[in-house]
Amino acid sequence: MDGPGGHALTGSAHRVCRARFARIARASIRTDPWQALRARLWRAGSLRRIETMQGSANLNVMIKTARKAARSLVKDFREVENLQVSSKGPGDFVSRADRAAEEIIRSELMEARPNYGFLGEEGTEIEGKDPTRRWIVDPLDGTTNFLHGMPHWAVSIALEHKGEIVAGVVYDPAKDEMFYAEKGAGAWLNDSQRLRVSGRNRLIESVFATGVPFGGGKYLPATLQDLARLMPTCAGVRRWGSAALDLAYVAAGRYDGYWERGLDAWDVAAGILLVKEAGGLVQPIREGQDVLTDGHVLAASEPIFDSFSKIIRDRGD
Repeated sequence: MDGPGGHALTGSAHRVCRARFARIARASIRTDPWQALRARLWRAGSLRRIETMQGSANLNVMIKTARKAARSLVKDFREVENLQVSSKGPGDFVSRADRAAEEIIRSELMEARPNYGFLGEEGTEIEGKDPTRRWIVDPLDGTTNFLHGMPHWAVSIALEHKGEIVAGVVYDPAKDEMFYAEKGAGAWLNDSQRLRVSGRNRLIESVFATGVPFGGGKYLPATLQDLARLMPTCAGVRRWGSAALDLAYVAAGRYDGYWERGLDAWDVAAGILLVKEAGGLVQPIREGQDVLTDGHVLAASEPIFDSFSKIIRDRGD
């Protein structure tokens, strides 16, 4: 067996090292739960290098907050037929669950970082004392799925610094999948799975995702034209009703690409960083625009990005 520094351990030195490791693990478990796993692996004689991301304090706050909000949402999801629901517009709903989750997130984040600004989907906007940093939050992305009892929705939290997204979390409670990323540190799923975008290089083998506008939305004609051009060239298109998870799935290589028009910053802020940190490309549909402010997004792996974006941009919207 090798010790922590890579040197072979034998005899009494081996036993001493194990004993020391066990004491460190027990002392550290409250601050780093992964120490418990490492201790078990070491005792079993099977400790190897486990690739993990050591997140910043901000990212740890975001993950903790997403899980807390998710517990409230899961409770409401079990009794979804009893939720109070109102309409923000045709096909656009908000429930007590959305508002309660946003309040939990706002409270947790503002307690941890009281000087940061805050922008939430359900109308919460706070100017921070620190004008360079802002939380961007969608407490429940996929509300329509949620209200119909479909287990495909997510909590999305992003941190913006000087106009750039530097940390993002997308949590899917139904599947217990925590997607997260920090600028320059890669994109990750749960505790130790590093995300990479798909390596497919042919459109005909690729699966894409989009959002089809509801209620006769402004961008419905453009989206239908996109589908008419794209579908004959690819392996399929999915519409699952959560922009945050669509982008997370591109980052994970489950989808090869994604596009959508008319989104808000909270829909895509965290997901954009996931895709970029997983090696993908993210651009506005119309070149020269800004995804966060204009809301039109293209995301895909590099090998297919040019051919995919050409098809979607043919209309120019």
